[in-house]
Amino acid sequence: MHTPATATATATHCPYCALQCGMNLRPAPDGAGVAVEERTEFPVNRGALCGKGRTAPAVLSSRVRLTEPLVRTRAGRLEPATWEEALDAVAEGLARTRDAHGPDAVGVFGGGGLTNEKAYALGKFARVALRTSQIDYNGRFCMSSAAAAHQRAFGLDRGLPFPLEDIPRTGCVILVGSNPAETMPPALRYFTELKANGGTLIVVDPRRTRTAEQADLHLAPRPGTDLALALGLLHLVVAEGRTDDAFIAERTTGWEEARAAAMAHWPELVERITGVPVPKLREAVSLFCAPSSAMVLTARGPEQQSKGTDTVGAWINLCLATGRAGRPHSGYGCLTGQGNGQGGREHGQKADQLPGYRKLTDPAARAHVASVWGVDPDSLPGPGRSAYELLDALGTDVRALLLMGSNPVVSAPRAAHVEDRIRSLDFLAVADVVLSETAALADVVLPVTQWAEETGTTTNLEGRVLLRRRALTPPPGVRSDLEVMNGLAARLGVEKGFPTAAEEVFEELRRASAGGPADYSGISYARIEAEQGVFWPCPEGSAGQPRLFLDRFATADGRARFAAVSHRDAAELPDADYPVLLTTGRVVAQYQSGAQTRRVDELNAAAPGPFVELHPRLAARLGAVEGTPLAVTSRRGRAVAPARITDAIRADTVFMPFHWPGEGRANTLTNPALDPTSRMPEFKVCAVRVEPLG
Repeated sequence: MHTPATATATATHCPYCALQCGMNLRPAPDGAGVAVEERTEFPVNRGALCGKGRTAPAVLSSRVRLTEPLVRTRAGRLEPATWEEALDAVAEGLARTRDAHGPDAVGVFGGGGLTNEKAYALGKFARVALRTSQIDYNGRFCMSSAAAAHQRAFGLDRGLPFPLEDIPRTGCVILVGSNPAETMPPALRYFTELKANGGTLIVVDPRRTRTAEQADLHLAPRPGTDLALALGLLHLVVAEGRTDDAFIAERTTGWEEARAAAMAHWPELVERITGVPVPKLREAVSLFCAPSSAMVLTARGPEQQSKGTDTVGAWINLCLATGRAGRPHSGYGCLTGQGNGQGGREHGQKADQLPGYRKLTDPAARAHVASVWGVDPDSLPGPGRSAYELLDALGTDVRALLLMGSNPVVSAPRAAHVEDRIRSLDFLAVADVVLSETAALADVVLPVTQWAEETGTTTNLEGRVLLRRRALTPPPGVRSDLEVMNGLAARLGVEKGFPTAAEEVFEELRRASAGGPADYSGISYARIEAEQGVFWPCPEGSAGQPRLFLDRFATADGRARFAAVSHRDAAELPDADYPVLLTTGRVVAQYQSGAQTRRVDELNAAAPGPFVELHPRLAARLGAVEGTPLAVTSRRGRAVAPARITDAIRADTVFMPFHWPGEGRANTLTNPALDPTSRMPEFKVCAVRVEPLG
């Protein structure tokens, strides 16, 4: 029976999105499990929770989650096994592949929902216990383009360089490709407070979402044209004399090249590319430039494109040219998606990084981390493949895979191909809470603890490091991911270096991150609890930094870098065979691949399955009727889901949520074309054909 670890309320955080809303878990009245209570003193959500947060304990039930290891028999079935049998099988499968084909034939795939301690340990496990370079994680699909643009412009990547509480204090926000009303509902209050304070909200989205309905101005560009839109706005800023020349001269470099690139995107050209009328472009510039402070916030819309880094760079250019960066209540920020999408990429599970956001190719970084790990720097492998490239290599160059906290059978682009690659592996081990669609294909499935059953830290979208405290004793057949890595490392000949206590791992993470861009060395569990979270960078003795760049940017000369970028088309445009654009996204009641939320009755009642959203004019042309099935076909496959007809979407575009497997799997259709810098796939735009069935 699931028993509470304490008889009193435990302060913790929601397991889902990057808000990491505070909540209290108290023993349920019936004595079984825990109940969620508001935690009003936590500043991010101030007690508010969405339906996913309120129902999160439902996934703790043994009715829906894994409670014992599973090993595939010779007959091809997953059958219960002991932990010793399961760990022996995983270690043997990984070692057999490594010995036969070399270390890089073994891959590791992590997740943006893993705690900082797990992400850190997983990167170390790959590079020390397996000696493989082939590690990446599903956060590559989340905000890697924004991270790359952040690094290029500011020298440091933290999703928001200011706390959420600054949003209502600014004069105008341009929200690009984000729908917080559905993706992180408690955050919507910051935008309603902005308007209540006299500020304005501009939403850029090809759909009139619940968030766009709150906007003072909604711009609905054709999917894949956000880069042209940002350049067109900057053109108007220059043409109307709205640049902050003193800020540009004192705090930036590269303006002349960026200015020249923007001036090639005159308003009428941008209207033709984006479909946004020139008067609306001018109105947006007026609203953005009128107040003394303003922000641009992006999310997956502009980022999940094959030119996502340049697109985000163009929006940053708009902030820099108008002096809306490095000043109070102004700047560019990215709304991170996954629960630990920020911390998950800082501490080593990304293909090219070491803990503390250090570069794997930097000799000094390698030497520092190797000294903490007690290994020779030369023994650390170099950078490996990015997430999609790693998945694409499965079954050929990469023959065995250890996967933790991800479900790429549903979440990866060109998902049918990725599923085929996973099926072709010589060996697959999956550690997860539930039997996801990916776990169901594994040779060994390891049942691991969830957020309420373990202690660990996460880093939310503000860069605020938070502490989740264990509130429940996990079922007897369940172990933590840290215990899994400890057991596997020992079986692979590495007896030390993989502790099972989260705080002990965090203490090592502090040392490994010290002096790096994401310096956690001054953060402790005690400080996090006392201060409602601590903002990084936080060197030893520091108070932490809620607001970055107010004095200087994190570049060598302290100046921000403009990006000289120009519009280019999406990797795939409509044609006679595939005449419609597809874009994808989320709905409020489901989360990511749905592996957990699809197991909650209340959430399924609100969002029972996939759908195809299309405009009435497109529906009339196709002969589509509300609720009847539509086949959506791309060059990569076909998905089928019922029609949802609404005038809240462009007539040249259809939308599908990506939470479901099977015939309604939206990512069967999506294009894996990669951004050359971030290696982000182009989830947000591809060409499709739409046909009614029956």
